[in-house]
Amino acid sequence: MGVEGGMKCVKYLLFFFNFIFWLCGLTLIVLGVLVQVAVHNTVVINNVSASSAPIVLIVVGVVVFFIAFFGCCGAWKESYCMVTMFSLLLGLIIITEIGAAIAGYVFRGNLTVIVHESLNDMVTKYSNGTDEFQKALDNLQIDLKCCGVINATDWRGNFGPGTNSVPDSCCVNDTAGCGQGAMEDSSKVHQMGCQTVVEELLKKNIMWVIVAALVIAFLQIMGIIFACMLMRGIRSGYEVM
Repeated sequence: MGVEGGMKCVKYLLFFFNFIFWLCGLTLIVLGVLVQVAVHNTVVINNVSASSAPIVLIVVGVVVFFIAFFGCCGAWKESYCMVTMFSLLLGLIIITEIGAAIAGYVFRGNLTVIVHESLNDMVTKYSNGTDEFQKALDNLQIDLKCCGVINATDWRGNFGPGTNSVPDSCCVNDTAGCGQGAMEDSSKVHQMGCQTVVEELLKKNIMWVIVAALVIAFLQIMGIIFACMLMRGIRSGYEVM
């Protein structure tokens, strides 16, 4: 009778954990989308590793979302086959999430080089870029109140007919023509470069991804433990209804 009660408890715990997994799937999808948007809307980064972690998390989130439903059905119907498949799939998901966390950590360590190269490439190509390309960098400089890569002088030779002009988006007060000949005028133009600000913004987002992936992986390991206990009970022929 005690075993029966224990298996019944495990059954409902597994059902509850699958509901948590369903919420975790939604969380991974939302976090992945937010970081992906932050990476590509904040700065154009032409580096595969920059977007690999959030993309993996989005995919994993969608898969977890459906696996959680699969696990709920297996627990409720006490299907040995469904619970076993749920455990195997969840194990693969955990491995993938750990891989995403490692990729995010590696990218975080290389962030300085990646951001510097990407911003420098944007500044160099700005004058000959499309309107959309120019608008992306302009919005970056306006939103983050920065100018250039390291400082405003990065625009020398990359913008305008003169050597001391910067895009109007660098100005403290963004008005037409405000950047002409004002490169080193701190009262008119932001002197701080965008690299440091962008790095901090991306590191913050990537750290949230890493923390979320590891916390959810821990919860999923607990789910696998409960699933294995239920599988053992089902195979032993115990009544858990």
